[in-house]
Amino acid sequence: MDLGQKLREALAKLTNKPYVSEEDVKLLVKELQRALISSDVNVKLVLAISKRIEERALKSEKLSALSLKEHVMKVVYDELALMMGESYSPRLDRHKILVCGLYGSGKTTSCGKIAHFYRSKGLSVGLVGADTDRPAAREQLEQIAKTVGATYYTNKEEKNPARIVKEAMEKSKDDVLIVDSAGRSAFDEALVGELKAVADQLKQDETFLVLSADIGQIAGKQATEFNSAVPLSGVIVTKMDGSGKGGGALSAVGASNAKIAFIGVGEKPADLEIYNAQKFVGRLLGVPDFEGLLEKIKKISEENDLKKIESDELTIETFYDQLKAMKKLGPLGNVMSMMGLNDVPKEYAQQSEEKLKKFEAMIGSMTRAEKKDAKLLKNNVSRIGRIARGSGCTEKEVKEFLNQFEKMEKMVGMFKHNRGFRKKMEKMMSGVSPNIKMGM
Repeated sequence: MDLGQKLREALAKLTNKPYVSEEDVKLLVKELQRALISSDVNVKLVLAISKRIEERALKSEKLSALSLKEHVMKVVYDELALMMGESYSPRLDRHKILVCGLYGSGKTTSCGKIAHFYRSKGLSVGLVGADTDRPAAREQLEQIAKTVGATYYTNKEEKNPARIVKEAMEKSKDDVLIVDSAGRSAFDEALVGELKAVADQLKQDETFLVLSADIGQIAGKQATEFNSAVPLSGVIVTKMDGSGKGGGALSAVGASNAKIAFIGVGEKPADLEIYNAQKFVGRLLGVPDFEGLLEKIKKISEENDLKKIESDELTIETFYDQLKAMKKLGPLGNVMSMMGLNDVPKEYAQQSEEKLKKFEAMIGSMTRAEKKDAKLLKNNVSRIGRIARGSGCTEKEVKEFLNQFEKMEKMVGMFKHNRGFRKKMEKMMSGVSPNIKMGM
């Protein structure tokens, strides 16, 4: 069970009560303590935050518009956000970045994600392969640079990272220059010496340390060690989508006075989010992040041909365009979390994602005529067999997709032509307001 689920379960015991007493608040604090400690948050930190929550919940003056229950919820939200550190605002001007970290943290992959982030902001980016320690690190970064559209710099014959950086700086005319430095299995003097030599040459504007969420509260120690070698401007916490220790890692970094800059929420180049403590805690507690979701949708809308996607006519081809656009929102689990649907079983999200992948493979195996007119496929055994073979699916799965698509077609037709049905649907949907707040 992850930290968010534990926190939501603890709060649910309070929110389900008709009224809240002092005893209920004390019980909630104990539940929060268990949730935080079992998620690898430092015990001293947990005791300090739980004491503050109890004092503020029972002794501080609540806003007149809030009930006691809402007041307690707001206190928990505020204190958790404070524990998780400050939010980060990336600079969007011309600058140089040094990226450091130990083996297994996802450092080189994160360099590509940072490059993708700045490219999406309209800046030109250069990636410098200065990791001469790990075999194939430079080849990996070269492939990543091609994927994200960044210029790549290295010298495969050179073993001195500082010289590689010097050569890259002489060639680069990029807005943002990102240097991937060498890692080690542990923090040692050799690594410190190498980082300082690279930093003396680069004179970077920002230094990011990459840490894996699964190391939990050890993240604080690593942040302190690296900060003593090369002052950090930010920490990137990776693997937040698959670790139950993410809360421990973030809180430990916050306690070390280092600032979290980005969090990695998936494997794709776009799966990197600017760290916002309030939004992160909001998601943990199940508060929908509609603003973040709308930002993603807006960005995707700008990147795609909207007329093509918003076509009145639903064909397999237009459905395919919608599917591709939806995939750019990121992993389905993350999208559900942004909608406040945190407790949808992970198996369901994974199964849904697998189904979407199969749908995509099936559509990719269809002819242009079939994509435009699904009736060509109805009860046509040879066409269905061909699509099944081409997509690696069974004929039964292809038939199931076609049946589901037919239902969607009917639904769209009813919505377009049946005014009464449309009014019913609009009335039903109007019950969902995008301005959901947690008593704040």
